[in-house]
Amino acid sequence: MGVSEHGRTHRLDLIDPTLREWECTVLHSSPDEGIVLDRSAFYPGGGGQPPDHGTLLWQGTQTRIVGTRKGDDLYLLPAEGDPLPPVGTAVTGAVEDGRRTMLMRTHSGLHVLCGVVFRDFGALVTGGNMEPGEARMDFNLPEVPPDFKIKLEELVNTEVTADRAVAVKVLPRDDALALPDIIRTQSNLIPADEQEIRIVDIVGLDVQADGGTHVASTRQIGRIQVVKVESKGKANRRVRVRIAD
Repeated sequence: MGVSEHGRTHRLDLIDPTLREWECTVLHSSPDEGIVLDRSAFYPGGGGQPPDHGTLLWQGTQTRIVGTRKGDDLYLLPAEGDPLPPVGTAVTGAVEDGRRTMLMRTHSGLHVLCGVVFRDFGALVTGGNMEPGEARMDFNLPEVPPDFKIKLEELVNTEVTADRAVAVKVLPRDDALALPDIIRTQSNLIPADEQEIRIVDIVGLDVQADGGTHVASTRQIGRIQVVKVESKGKANRRVRVRIAD
């Protein structure tokens, strides 16, 4: 599969993360498997970022989309009891804007956090998860200074207000892996058969392989609050953050 394709579905979400409404055609429709579209801007989930929610509008009818399932095709999961558009139906897809926008801000905020911790403390990521507006990231960080929480919040928000551009590009596998420090996780999570790798570059701070959706510049993230720093083992530190308006 290419970076912008999943089975028969053309991934509009990775081409233009600001797209919220588009026209498409139903390729598969099943109450057990879900709905497959020829073109979709629904982010299907992955890399810690949850899937989008939204609707399909067709022939005066609405089908709510509440999740996804990945397989050979990208299946959209309808809300229980909602009608399914038949195969061949022309539909209008619509992503729930508030949820997606906050997830984009949150995801980009985690990249700022990751870049700062790697640059200033030399620590790699060991895990992470996000929901709209709040997230946690785990680091291999055996020692932290007493003022780590306060200092970290100052450092990440300095990068947010610097209004750094967030650039996305796709590179051949060998070219991408030749970039220094492109893998910011303790283990390499890139599939061995992936021949094209999507790179997210917070210019001047953080460059890493990533498949999620992001804002265009760090100022769009909003203020990052470091809510808590927890010890999760001898060398593991969990940083919990919240995105403030």
